[in-house]
Amino acid sequence: MNIKIVVDSGCDFNQELTEKLNTESVPLTIQLDNVEYKDDQNLDLQNLLEMMKNSKKSPKTASPSPHSFVEAYQGEESIFVVTLTSKLSSTYNNALLAKDIFLTEVEDKFIHVFDSCSASIGEALVSLKVNELAEQGLKELEIIDRVDSYIQQMKTFFLLESLDNLIKSGRMNKVKGKLASLLSIKPILGEEDGEISLFDKARGSKRAFRKLVDIIGKYGENLEDKILGIAHCNALDKAEKFKAEVIKRYNFKDIIIVQTGGLSSVYANEGGIIISF
Repeated sequence: MNIKIVVDSGCDFNQELTEKLNTESVPLTIQLDNVEYKDDQNLDLQNLLEMMKNSKKSPKTASPSPHSFVEAYQGEESIFVVTLTSKLSSTYNNALLAKDIFLTEVEDKFIHVFDSCSASIGEALVSLKVNELAEQGLKELEIIDRVDSYIQQMKTFFLLESLDNLIKSGRMNKVKGKLASLLSIKPILGEEDGEISLFDKARGSKRAFRKLVDIIGKYGENLEDKILGIAHCNALDKAEKFKAEVIKRYNFKDIIIVQTGGLSSVYANEGGIIISF
């Protein structure tokens, strides 16, 4: 089957995945201090991170318009769409609206939109699963059923080095956040029903790092059949070290490391890592 996978820019790929999958990315936008950045391949990520560090405000993000998705749906291929969790972004709903708009003009086009219930490397793993099943020759409805099951079983966790953006955005109490920063408290956040919840915390980066490795054993099942995805924000050494520790304890089918793009970097912040499996 000839397919195209449409993702939003919350999905983080590495070069190998980009070359392997037939994908098109629809960018979100990031606004900081009255400057709007398009989250595409031309985004200067280092500049954005520096701007976030120096700004007193929290970055704001905006979903792609339905029209942007309509343009991505062009072509002869069957279209599978993978978006950010619908609990935190309107991207999924805009992709669905674009499907309705497109199909009013083209009646025989196959388009299906998946809510990844995740972000970053989680979206990438869902895209990889779609491609894997298509290569196996499964029909479109079979792919939908198998990928929905995969999404329900997938786990996503975040280890943040900095709480700055959570404090600036008001998602964390300013006094508690500052105190946590002073005490070097590192939160381990995770996806729960498509939303972000606090799963654990530790004092100091090393303890938090060990707890994140432990979490895989606590929540993971049948790891030998799964891929572990690791996304990092300017923290390749940390990602590589995490991979090495995981290999000592667990038997994943494969482990993939990617750099976070603009949107994921807004939330992970410099030094943050995101894992999905």
